[in-house]
Parts: sequence; structure tokens; C-alpha cells
Amino acid sequence: MFLDDGEVPMDNNAAEQSIRGFCIGKKNWVMIDTIAGAKSSAIIYSIAETAKVNNLKPYDYFEFLLTEIPKHLDDLLPWSPSLPENCRKPDKNEMK
Repeated sequence: MFLDDGEVPMDNNAAEQSIRGFCIGKKNWVMIDTIAGAKSSAIIYSIAETAKVNNLKPYDYFEFLLTEIPKHLDDLLPWSPSLPENCRKPDKNEMK
């Protein structure tokens, strides 16, 4: 492939460098021994890597998220009147 297209790199150094921190940190994750824990870690890692790609400082971004999300939590809870109607099932009484 790289012989036909000069834009394609001959090695995967860029990909290896992007996951280097992940691989180094994996020994710290011994406590993640469930599927749910692995999924949670994947979500957090995805957010951190996306922040980096968008030129954000991951620590500061997470700090911002963790201070802002609670401010909006009441609006996001299942019983909140501010949820959009398409999230709600039709009322059983209305179906008759």
C-alpha cells in the first residue's frame, strides 16, 4: 500500500505513540476485573483522548465536566419535567 501512495507511512509509529500512555498505565488497572469496569474505563479513556485531540488539557477538562454536570443533573433525572417529550412513554390512561 505505501509503495503506491507516498502519503501512507511505512510504519505505525504514530498509532503506537498514541496508545503508549494507555499501555504503560495498564498495570495500574488490575482492579478492573469486570466487564462493567472495562466499559467504564474505555469511556473515560475515550473522553481523555478526545480532549487531547481537541487541544484540551484532560485534567482540566475532567475537572470542568465534574463541576458542571452536577449543576444540570436535576434537569437530566428521569422525573424531571424539563426532559423532552420524545423521551417519555405514552401515559397508560391516554392509551385507552
